[in-house]
Amino acid sequence: MSDPELEKIRQQRLAQLQAQHGGGDPNQAKANEERKQAMEEAKHSILSQVLSQDARARLNIIKMSKPDKGALIENMICRMAQTGQIGGKISEQELIQMLESLNQQMPKSTSTVKFDRRRAALDSDDDL
Repeated sequence: MSDPELEKIRQQRLAQLQAQHGGGDPNQAKANEERKQAMEEAKHSILSQVLSQDARARLNIIKMSKPDKGALIENMICRMAQTGQIGGKISEQELIQMLESLNQQMPKSTSTVKFDRRRAALDSDDDL
């Protein structure tokens, strides 16, 4: 292939990849970032209004140890606040109860470790 044809194919492929990943328009990327930031601010505002300080501290600890579970409980609390299911501030005990009910609903991941002793037969007891 000649260089102009190769360059044309590269440009088409680059345009296709940018279209797939949304990197074509920098203004749109900036707008998406601003929208995400506004949603985060709204979520933090709702959580600060609905949670007591103790519950907020516990939620932050949960987010640091298990980010996916923290995000899930945050979204659940925001949804409950927006639908009017929460009357006053949620205390730490109420948050713990919510977490326990969430733990019962989520399937527990079980991990198993198998150790094959035949492959690891490097025991020094046999060298007497």
